[in-house]
Amino acid sequence: MKLETFLHWTVLFPILSALFYFSGMLNDSLFSSIVGAMLLISSVLSAVHHAEVVAARVGEPFGTIILAICITVLEVGLIISFMLSGGENALTYARDTVFAAVMLILNGILGVCILIGSVQYKEQFFIRSSATSYLVSITSILVLTMILPNFTSSHSGPFYSRAQLGFVSLACLTIYGTFLMVQTVRHRNYFVADAENSLSEEHMPSTQNAIFSLIILIISLASVILISKALSPAVEGFVKSIDAPYSLVGVIIACVVLLPEGFAAVRAARKNQIQTSINLGLGSALASLGLTIPAVSLVCILYDIPFVLGLDAKSIVLLCLTVFTVMLSLSRGKTNLLYGTVLLVNLSAYIFTVIFP
Repeated sequence: MKLETFLHWTVLFPILSALFYFSGMLNDSLFSSIVGAMLLISSVLSAVHHAEVVAARVGEPFGTIILAICITVLEVGLIISFMLSGGENALTYARDTVFAAVMLILNGILGVCILIGSVQYKEQFFIRSSATSYLVSITSILVLTMILPNFTSSHSGPFYSRAQLGFVSLACLTIYGTFLMVQTVRHRNYFVADAENSLSEEHMPSTQNAIFSLIILIISLASVILISKALSPAVEGFVKSIDAPYSLVGVIIACVVLLPEGFAAVRAARKNQIQTSINLGLGSALASLGLTIPAVSLVCILYDIPFVLGLDAKSIVLLCLTVFTVMLSLSRGKTNLLYGTVLLVNLSAYIFTVIFP
């Protein structure tokens, strides 16, 4: 591998970000926070580049699966570290973060991709069976994890008992595992558009380059998560200064965590590859639900930590509106300007009601 490869900015910045974090130089000062934020954004852009290299080598839908799972694993680590640190908001941190991620993906990432693609190409086409497969799985897990807890009677309030938490975790893993089997083996053709499956051999990255990019991708994502966590006190201070609910912190952290997938999805939409955008967006939402909830549940069971899963009535209404709108928007196999606009209005309503509940 050439020396120029190691000196490229997509390699240097993630390593610098990791060194900056572990050196202890990231503190509460304004200068340190600005440097940390700049390194964070550079790591996000690096992650997008290396994710595209890996995806080009392994092909779709494996490339989008790798990015979704990498980010979800790191998201789980961030959530668990916050919960184990305790605090008055530890009970709802996992729920708020996962819910924020789902709302940002379904309304924000999909909305921006559809809007940008529609402005540039008027209509973009995708395989309806892929969207249906994603949404069936996502809807089932959402109801089991975030709505049903409000109606069980083993505990008062939006809690599951240990047995119920174990069952729901197993259900999430079963749905996600079955979906992966469908996506990669039995019905792989649902998730691969012909135009995206025609990369010539001479333009395909080598196995060595793909492995190198996978390593840098993991470093980039780890840097994003670590710096996000380090910057969270500044974010919490900002939220308190504007007298906003603590749940806004979960929204801001989820925004940062989802930046790599968001950038990658938007770039795919601009290249008229809306199928890849849908794979990234809905795949990330499904991975976040199907993997994060079981992982956090296991930690809560082992450490006997109370875990609030059920949403309040306002959030349930917004969630139902989001899922219903996304289902209608993706039901015809093609996009237009209106669908993207409506989804972004839904996102605005969600964020507005977080700040002004």
